[in-house]
Amino acid sequence: MLLDYHIHAAAHGEYSYSWSWLEQFMNTARSRQLIEIGFTEHDEYINMIDFQLLERIRQENDDITVKIGLEVDYWEGREKEIRQIVAGYPFDYIIGSIHYIDGWAFDHPDYKDKFDSMDLDDICQRYFDLVNSSVRSGLFTVIGHIDLVKKWGHRPVKHNLRYYTKDVLNNIKKSDLTVEINSAGLRKPVAEMYPSREILELMAEMKIPITLSSDAHHPSEVGVGVAEAASMAWAVGYREIASFSRGSRIMLPLVL
Repeated sequence: MLLDYHIHAAAHGEYSYSWSWLEQFMNTARSRQLIEIGFTEHDEYINMIDFQLLERIRQENDDITVKIGLEVDYWEGREKEIRQIVAGYPFDYIIGSIHYIDGWAFDHPDYKDKFDSMDLDDICQRYFDLVNSSVRSGLFTVIGHIDLVKKWGHRPVKHNLRYYTKDVLNNIKKSDLTVEINSAGLRKPVAEMYPSREILELMAEMKIPITLSSDAHHPSEVGVGVAEAASMAWAVGYREIASFSRGSRIMLPLVL
């Protein structure tokens, strides 16, 4: 029983919504035996979402449950704007993500060289401070690619990433949030899930709920790595995964 809750049909604005385009995502989901998928655009492209078409897709594909989410970039001071954005539609879930560190688009290939001129531990500390602020904001249902800061393969020197996540995970637990296992890291230079197994082990000990995602930006990527994510979750002790409906979490059995 697998699902994929992080699919960008518009990608980074280069694709437009149409029935035939969305059906390609659905057909790939079928081929990879997914029971649920979630169309989850970046909030930057919310005006490109055809909600009526998504509702039609949801109604006319009864073999796969279709959910509608939104991935929202968080930075400090944006809370009021985010509340206004997410109030415009009854989303099933909202993924909170950090793609900017004080205005620096650290995960964009054009700006990754900045890692070479900064202290890696300082970068990690600031990144996870921002993740912590996003958790405490109360704006999100799911925390996205929690250790994205490792995307280009950079690692802190003084401490490992598990050290930097401990306070974040404590607040996630207190806030009863869900964390996605995002397989996109397998397709990036780091060649590792977000989060890493060592962080996921800590999450399992803390009984923090998880969901699964590919972070697909093209139909061919739907479900890629999700089975591997599920296997890793099973190996560290998870037996359930989270599904969402209108903001409510529903736990489903994790079946490999």
